[in-house]
Amino acid sequence: MKRGAVLLPLALAACMASPIPLPTVAPTAATGRFDSQPRDAIAPVPDDWWRLYEDPALDKLVIASLAANADLRVAYANLDAARAAFSQARAARLPQTSVETSLGVDSPANQPSASSLVPTTDYDIGLAASWDADLFGRLRSAALAAKADAEAQAAAVDGLKVAVVADTAQAYVDLCGAGQAWQVATEQVRLLERAAGLVKAQFRAGEVSPLEVAQAATLVETARAALPPLAAAAANARYRLATLQGRPPAEAPALALACNKVPALRAAAPLGDGGALLRRRPDIREAERRLVAASARIGVARADLYPRVNLGGALGLLSGGAVATASPLISWNFPNQAPTRARIRQARATERAALAAWDVAVLRALRDVETALAAYAGEMQRNRNLDAAQVEAERTARRAAARVSLGDAAYLLQIDAERTRAQTVLTKAQSDLAVAQAEVALFRALGGGWRSDAKPIQ
Repeated sequence: MKRGAVLLPLALAACMASPIPLPTVAPTAATGRFDSQPRDAIAPVPDDWWRLYEDPALDKLVIASLAANADLRVAYANLDAARAAFSQARAARLPQTSVETSLGVDSPANQPSASSLVPTTDYDIGLAASWDADLFGRLRSAALAAKADAEAQAAAVDGLKVAVVADTAQAYVDLCGAGQAWQVATEQVRLLERAAGLVKAQFRAGEVSPLEVAQAATLVETARAALPPLAAAAANARYRLATLQGRPPAEAPALALACNKVPALRAAAPLGDGGALLRRRPDIREAERRLVAASARIGVARADLYPRVNLGGALGLLSGGAVATASPLISWNFPNQAPTRARIRQARATERAALAAWDVAVLRALRDVETALAAYAGEMQRNRNLDAAQVEAERTARRAAARVSLGDAAYLLQIDAERTRAQTVLTKAQSDLAVAQAEVALFRALGGGWRSDAKPIQ
């Protein structure tokens, strides 16, 4: 009987181990190549993908943003709090001790006999210890849940780093795109002003009518109208870069950034495959750890169906001698277990929701990559077509100018050719910016930019 009484709690404890999380199974098609993936882009995504641009200015901006970003400071603080909660849950499984002391002095006036004038000192020192035997895994499950919460928060930090890197690269690309477009638009204004001056000279010589003069002036003002939005776009990008570095927008001019050419990758963008995506996306890792935490909390709720056994003892030293006590404490919410069973149902529902959230994270990741790939491929094709269009527009403008100079065509033909050439050049500059923006969006979707190098939480 005694042996059975000893083995029974152990058997029950084994039955109360934390539940195994619901299985997370990604779709089979999600682990292979992406639907829109070029065949020469299977190389894995590097952690420091922004260095593929080989731009020292961008490298410095990313390092500065990671070092001083205000959102990251919030995330790090939350991570410290989650790790502290795990340490607290783990320490709760150890014996708890406390020491209490007291000291009192009785004056002669308070003593029963006034014959003695010597004060009496009373003292006592007590050491108490208690230990929750955790026979049914409540504390162990709570520690597992806290650990999973801390790991989920670490993944959230990684996800925020991905966002900070991508936002920094995006702002830098926008700044460079505005600078490049400004140069193109300024050159177009200069050329059109020169052409308008020639038209005015021809008008004074009686070679053209006021219609041609007005058309030339219209082209000049239209080209000038493109400059203010470009200046605003450059200022907006500087403000974003300053904020990403934890600085107020007013300090944006202090960044002293000047970029007049959109950065371009030196080789094809490395994409990896679906399996690598599911391993590296921080939001997927976070969702998986949230599921583990939800499963562990089922064990916490279920342990309340059974008694809690707390072993306690105390050792005291009193002015009159020493005293020691030891006593087990058993508490059990019985027979009314309806609240506990309701908490178990709630925990199981939370687990199912966490599994659904994992499915959502996987599907969202795959959708983000495929969407970014399609947008990138489409813009790359458009950019190549605009290259050809720009060559043809330059050729057309030269031929129109030659025909007008020979008197073989009206000046309206040259004006129309110049207008087409100016618009094509500016559209090509805008497409260069769109290609770079699509590249950054693709790397963000791939989860590129960070892989946690933090030590495992123990």
